[in-house]
Amino acid sequence: MKIVWAGSPHAFDVSDRISKLVASDPGFRKDNRSTLSRKELFKNTLRKAAYAWKTIVELRLSEEEAAKLRFYVDEPAFTDLHWGMFIPAIKGQGTEEQQQKWLPLAYKMQIIGCYAQTELGHGSNVQGLETTATFDPQTDEFIIHSPTLTSSKWWPGGLGKVATHAIAYARLIVGGREHGVNGFIVQLRSLEDHSPLLGITVGDIGMKFGNGAYNTMDNGVLRFDHVRIPRNQMLMRCAQYTCLCMPSDALYLDKVLDVYSIAFASIAVMLWVSQVTCEGKYKQSDVPRQLVYGTMVYVRQTIVADASCALSRAVCIATRYSAVRRQFGSQNGGPETQVIDYKTQQSRLFPLLASAYAFRFIGEWLKWLYADVTRRLQANDFSTLPEAHACTAGLKSLTTTTTARILTSKNTKTRAIVEKLRAPSKFSTSPWMFELHLVPVDSPFLVEYPVDPTRHGCGIRTGFIGIHRKKKRPGQRSSSSSEQIVSPLSSRWSPLEEESLPAEDKSLEERLDGIEECRKLCGGHGYLCSSGLPELFAVYVPACTYEGDNTVLLLQVARFLMKTISQLGSSKKPVGTIAYMTRVKHLMQCRCGVQRAEDWLKPSALLEAFEARAARMSVACAQNLSNFDNPEEGFAELSADLVEAAVAHCQLIVVSKFIEKLQQEIHGKGVKQQLEVLCNIYALFLLHKHQGDFLSTGCITPKHAALANDELRSLYSQVRPNAIALVDAFNYTDHYLGSILGCYDGNVYPKLYEAAWKDPLNESVVPDGYHQYIRPLLKQEICTARL
Repeated sequence: MKIVWAGSPHAFDVSDRISKLVASDPGFRKDNRSTLSRKELFKNTLRKAAYAWKTIVELRLSEEEAAKLRFYVDEPAFTDLHWGMFIPAIKGQGTEEQQQKWLPLAYKMQIIGCYAQTELGHGSNVQGLETTATFDPQTDEFIIHSPTLTSSKWWPGGLGKVATHAIAYARLIVGGREHGVNGFIVQLRSLEDHSPLLGITVGDIGMKFGNGAYNTMDNGVLRFDHVRIPRNQMLMRCAQYTCLCMPSDALYLDKVLDVYSIAFASIAVMLWVSQVTCEGKYKQSDVPRQLVYGTMVYVRQTIVADASCALSRAVCIATRYSAVRRQFGSQNGGPETQVIDYKTQQSRLFPLLASAYAFRFIGEWLKWLYADVTRRLQANDFSTLPEAHACTAGLKSLTTTTTARILTSKNTKTRAIVEKLRAPSKFSTSPWMFELHLVPVDSPFLVEYPVDPTRHGCGIRTGFIGIHRKKKRPGQRSSSSSEQIVSPLSSRWSPLEEESLPAEDKSLEERLDGIEECRKLCGGHGYLCSSGLPELFAVYVPACTYEGDNTVLLLQVARFLMKTISQLGSSKKPVGTIAYMTRVKHLMQCRCGVQRAEDWLKPSALLEAFEARAARMSVACAQNLSNFDNPEEGFAELSADLVEAAVAHCQLIVVSKFIEKLQQEIHGKGVKQQLEVLCNIYALFLLHKHQGDFLSTGCITPKHAALANDELRSLYSQVRPNAIALVDAFNYTDHYLGSILGCYDGNVYPKLYEAAWKDPLNESVVPDGYHQYIRPLLKQEICTARL
């Protein structure tokens, strides 16, 4: 199982060797982080980063080994941005000349870089960035400037106190005209005394959430005051400025020189063949200015992999401690029951264990997807880029939300769900719109979809609807109410009332909240810093917003889904993870064939249920969107429903890729069988948690839902004997886990007791402040005390 988790015998060997190297070196100690002041913490991080670099050089570690060492040091630092964003940005966006100049310096750490994109006023909306880069043809320079307070760069890691250079993103201005956001290499600090250069105002943005945690990182603020840089410091792999022989004829040439992309360098593909002279004349060719955008496939793949690592750490801690902790159940003076044996504990813990493995395997698949997209881009094949963009955006959102966020209770009564499905939605897709019509049975656009018009007052007397693509004329309103179907409920079934739902579903708790849920699974001791969970949560929770706010990303997925539906029936067929939409007619009318609880173990049954749910929720949104004259208004109004449809699509991807993983050859006695159990737990828990969606769209009946829950309980019992082995397969050292509750030997209570006495507050028996504050209270001298 350790090999399966690592990905290969080689990957396991490297990971195991480097993790033990870090764990055995006292120079990488981290158990005192939560007790250090911010200045002490930051200085200690600088020491560790320097010590890590020294170790890498002295041991002559390979690039792979060096990356693993930085990973197991487990402390956010400026080096993360230097190696993870600054260098890859130059690789992906720099010309050969720029790479030859800057990469050797960066590889030797003779310069230290960061990635300055986010501003005080703009994060997700990159096109809204306010920093400007104005080309001066007289000096062949760019003038970088922060025109407003909100244009201040804000949040870049490593910027606050360490970085000497930055990849700064700014609005390109040539001859008074803007040409979008571009990246520039800007020196920030002197390489002699580290002082900020002329026109640079830079510093740290202050303390962040949690003790220790991300406060080891110097997230910074940066303002430019007409800072001049040479023209050749604009990243110009995809766009290039050239000065022709005539000094007065500087041209801006947008050229697709290459569509290569790597790491945090965005793989935005811009096909620009246009010119702008220094006199402000702009000439654009017939080639589309913007052919296609695919954003950060690589970085989102790494974020998904990070989600797996963070969630698996929390699950490892909670699982081991649940086996150590005993509460209640003692009979005749015998031992109390292990907490892990309670079904309530299993129903909260084991789905998270399954999720950790699911995210691991989806991360592996995304690595393949990234390589495939890169190969296609190099061959000028853009066909899979929109699907890859939507896929990575949605999976980044899904995995980080599951891993970090505390989800709120959700009332899943059928009536509430159906009302929610009635809400309008936004649909942005060319001039094409959706019209819902009663169409002949033999129509190629017919999608049989059972409805119950009596539930929502729809004036339809039939149980089926059709989807007809129709070009919308300017000012045309949607179809009349007699042509529109909103309800997904079947008139052939008995109306699904609240009472027909399983009792526990009427106020189903959204339990899959990852690290925070693991903290609660550890009881009161999980709140201690020594549990490792509070700091892990504080370090990981920013993943929900960096590299794309999760809700914004899901809305991007929703746009892609709506566009896909609008193209059904055309010559453009859905591909990849959206290929199930080619069977939309079947998915809109299929019925679950599960008769017994064990039937849910059939991959075909699971996949069809998840595909039908995703398809029906997307189609329902598309139908509602067609009611709006203005698609953008509709999208804004229906954004909540669209997010739910996007989540359904993304969950389908994870389930399907987990199943595909199990179709591969997996070595090790009993390994594949345990992974099958985890796969079924992951899928059936999602079905149980979101059964309101499955029921309201008619994918399953209440009986099917009850059978799924029965099988889920059985699966928990199958995981229980192997739970510790499954988390041991993560192969995390005690140093990396950083948790007394999750220590490998299970000797929790003596270690907790010992750690308590090491706290600085226990350095003296009588606390500082006793004579000033406590004694006056005890002696009734408070009125005369000097406070």
